[in-house]
Amino acid sequence: MTAVDLSTDRLSERADDLYAELIDAHSGLGEPESRALNARLVLLLFNLVGDADAIVAAIRAARFVGAETSGGIGMRS
Repeated sequence: MTAVDLSTDRLSERADDLYAELIDAHSGLGEPESRALNARLVLLLFNLVGDADAIVAAIRAARFVGAETSGGIGMRS
């Protein structure tokens, strides 16, 4: 697996806007619909990223928040 840098914030000032967009997308949805939205979004983003090593690194980082290898993106306390 190729080393992937997850510590660089590529969204900078747009991160809060994107988070708000995601929250808005879930507005009015029940739990099953919200989970389905998340699943569809993840698959779309996987395809957009197109780098299997980067995707695996991101999955592992998200799973182990706080671990030394998790990087800094989205890991604010």
